Amino acid sequence: MSTAEPAYGLEVLAFGPHPDDVELFCGGLLAQMALRGHRTGIIDLTRGEKSSRGTPETRAAETEAASRVLGLTVRENLGLPDGWIDPWAGFEAPEAERARAAPVARLVEVLRRLRPELVLVPWQHERHPDHEATSELVTRALFFASVRKFETVPAHAPFTPRQVLYYPMRHLAEPSFVADVTAVHDQKMAAVRCYASQVEARAEGPQTLVGSPLSLTSLEARDRFYGAQIGVSHGEPYVLRETLGLLDPVEHFRRNSFARPLFFPGSR
Repeated sequence: MSTAEPAYGLEVLAFGPHPDDVELFCGGLLAQMALRGHRTGIIDLTRGEKSSRGTPETRAAETEAASRVLGLTVRENLGLPDGWIDPWAGFEAPEAERARAAPVARLVEVLRRLRPELVLVPWQHERHPDHEATSELVTRALFFASVRKFETVPAHAPFTPRQVLYYPMRHLAEPSFVADVTAVHDQKMAAVRCYASQVEARAEGPQTLVGSPLSLTSLEARDRFYGAQIGVSHGEPYVLRETLGLLDPVEHFRRNSFARPLFFPGSR
């Protein structure tokens, strides 16, 4: 059996239920990685066509602008139905059709084709059903991407990423680590503001959570809160489902040395 290093493509690939979700909650990490010369990408599962504001055409133009701000290498939209993301969709189709019909097969195809080292996935607990469904759907696809007999169209070799990170959104999950995004926080917020149809507070029209007057203020507070946990100005939380191993803890902490934190986890 070969133990050779897998042939990776992108360094970082993030999955989001709707255009703007990734920018809001892990745009800082993507901007930071692009700044360091890594190839980054976003896969949006839907076009956000059920949004109370804007149109799919407006959202597409905003997405293109935000992608430029973040310096993405790849951005794709799978066009799944907004409001109907279903981890089990397509499994009722005959075996011969599942490689085309099942959304999980489409995600497996993306993972095998782009071969990212690091995959970012929404955390499993969320207020929006599409967000929770996306977490389960992408998690399912990550498993099947390594299964040799799981078929996709077009076909690609099986693939397993180096690491999977889950990003909390509205729920305050206990992070496995916090990424320092201080240097790129203005860039992150510029990408978020590209979605003017969604995030601008308006007196007229439908009122939404992301478009409420305190929405961007709360996002700023969130990033400052997590930054304070590692002694920096702005941070983003990420969760690992498995235990992280270190070959050389001394070298790791030399390269990742931070000031004293201002807040501490409550569960320890």
